[in-house]
Amino acid sequence: MTSLPQTVLPDRAKSVITTNNSPDVGFDQSINPYRGCSHGCVYCFARPTHAYLGLSPGLDFETKLFYKDNAVELLRAELSRRNYVCKTIALGINTDGWQPLEKQMQVTRSVLAVLAECRHPLTIVTKSALVVRDLDLLQDLAQDRLVSVMVSITTLDDDVKRKLEPRTASPQARLKVIEQLSLAGVPVGVMVAPVIPSLTDHEMEHILDAAKTAGASSAAYTLLRLPHEVKDLFREWLAEHYPDRARHVMSVINQSRGGKDYQSEFGTRMVGTGVFAELLRKRFDIAKRKFGLDDAENRHELRTDLFRPPAVNQAQMTLGF
Repeated sequence: MTSLPQTVLPDRAKSVITTNNSPDVGFDQSINPYRGCSHGCVYCFARPTHAYLGLSPGLDFETKLFYKDNAVELLRAELSRRNYVCKTIALGINTDGWQPLEKQMQVTRSVLAVLAECRHPLTIVTKSALVVRDLDLLQDLAQDRLVSVMVSITTLDDDVKRKLEPRTASPQARLKVIEQLSLAGVPVGVMVAPVIPSLTDHEMEHILDAAKTAGASSAAYTLLRLPHEVKDLFREWLAEHYPDRARHVMSVINQSRGGKDYQSEFGTRMVGTGVFAELLRKRFDIAKRKFGLDDAENRHELRTDLFRPPAVNQAQMTLGF
């Protein structure tokens, strides 16, 4: 695992809950405690967001990190609004909420604590072993069907992992996370993501099998997405690490993306189109049934009837009026 010098700065956000109307993500609300991510996954679809800050989607995305230091304050205010409608919140979607910086800053845990206090439903996708640190809160939420966790596994090959996702937990560590969450009674599934044609796609069945053995109850997958600058970064990465198959990998990607590097249209951007994409879908469905895994499509459908707004700030109650 390589380490790089980092710059960490506060991100004074004006709001913490982000809404979307994308029909193919399964959730309407999300919270991202961090901008940038030191995991260094070359394929990360969030890399282009650093360009909005005048930074590079490449090295800057991995080393110039921002944390929402006012996340708890904003979250309490937003959940207290009279017109707030409780809907499942996806926690840590653009960047992993349990990336290494979380061990020091604990922004994600603070957000998780507020959601637990308010009995607010949430879903999680992570590739970090740090998530088990918060097992106490996750167990509490799981008792009321208020949480669902998906552990992302791209490959079971340590060598490929080191090249593809250099500063993430090992495949075996992620399987251990699934085991720990499952034994603790926290609903957990596996997200085979992203599936990379002619590089990791042959592992799909093995990943599902290993995840089921570890305790996963559901599964999902996504095809590699290469929006904006990510396509150039990925092409450079392929040329460096897999020059013998780089052209073939991109050829299959193009065949699965309407002749382009990427399709942004809803309904196809997650799974692709064409012969390879259809074969991948059939393989996933067959393996899912074989290993007794549920479809994770409905993982965001959690209880909302237990929600209660945050407690009134005690300091305000002692002002004498």
